[in-house]
Amino acid sequence: MSAPVWLFDLDNTLHHASVAIFPHLNRQMTQYLIRHLGLSESEANALRVRYWRAYGATLVGLMRRHRVNPRHFLAETHHFDDLARHVHAPARLAAILRKLPGRKAVFTNGPRAYARSVLTILGVAHLFDRLFGIEDLAYHPKPRLRAYQRILKALSVPPSQIIFVEDSPENLAPAKRLGMTTVWITRARGFPTYVDHKITRLDDLARVLAASHGRYNQTN
Repeated sequence: MSAPVWLFDLDNTLHHASVAIFPHLNRQMTQYLIRHLGLSESEANALRVRYWRAYGATLVGLMRRHRVNPRHFLAETHHFDDLARHVHAPARLAAILRKLPGRKAVFTNGPRAYARSVLTILGVAHLFDRLFGIEDLAYHPKPRLRAYQRILKALSVPPSQIIFVEDSPENLAPAKRLGMTTVWITRARGFPTYVDHKITRLDDLARVLAASHGRYNQTN
């Protein structure tokens, strides 16, 4: 069989976004709702979280309910004066990725420009063949099935050839349903039925490949 296609989530998978990135984005989104919807801070926070839970992304709720321009929202809420200061990289990230056979792509609910900047700061942008931001998915975020279907069409490979690595378990369920191999990177307890492999660090991806028992060609 051909070498696998590695499909990576970005935030909290390829870098530690919870340290500084997510708090900054949440503040920016809350301020956006205050400015453009005339809400109080508590109202804006509640709406941001409610839309994220209901639609998979705050942006989708704003597009559906308030006709917000998605490009305007993404530009204003993903602005960083010094992005590099917010990015916290795992140890040996580039070396880990280089050892994995096959093509690599990033699949994120964030905007393409933000994702490209993060990958550049991490020093791994050149290791990825494709980058899918939410604009490339017609603003269908994970875990909506349409987003995964668009990824499959763009990559032009059968789902059985894709290994999807993600920190949010709910985003793995549609991938498993379509036939991808699913990898949950986490320190949480539990092992959902739609998870094929559970790891605590990216170093463990070599073990995931070995566990495939020859399913994939391990040469590039």
